[in-house]
Amino acid sequence: MLVLGLLLMAGAAAFAGLLIADNLSGGPDYTVSLLGSEPFTISTLGAFLGGIALTLIFGLGMWMLLAGTVLARHRGKKRRRERETARQATAERDALAGRLEGAGSSTDTAADETAGQRRPAAHRPQWLRPHSHH
Repeated sequence: MLVLGLLLMAGAAAFAGLLIADNLSGGPDYTVSLLGSEPFTISTLGAFLGGIALTLIFGLGMWMLLAGTVLARHRGKKRRRERETARQATAERDALAGRLEGAGSSTDTAADETAGQRRPAAHRPQWLRPHSHH
């Protein structure tokens, strides 16, 4: 949407600029010169209405550009909120896993601790292993 709006604005501005530059010597009815060719003859009213049409096209392009920028900014804020919620959930999960691991170590590994060893993480039950994915 941003690119399309920018293209509409640029196209309308370039077309209007070429028309003005190539037709500075106009009269009540004159032949329009555009890029070395003369596609049509236009009256003063036709030139006025053409200017209004080009202004509307330019305004539409400007509106699309601004709407696309606002939409992109809104999506970025939403993604940041989702990432922050995921980080908080991960931290809470890790804290709970740590508490469960601490509670389980007093009963499950009592025999291992008397021998001077703790069970490595690979030998713990799956639900007690710390998760590293995010």
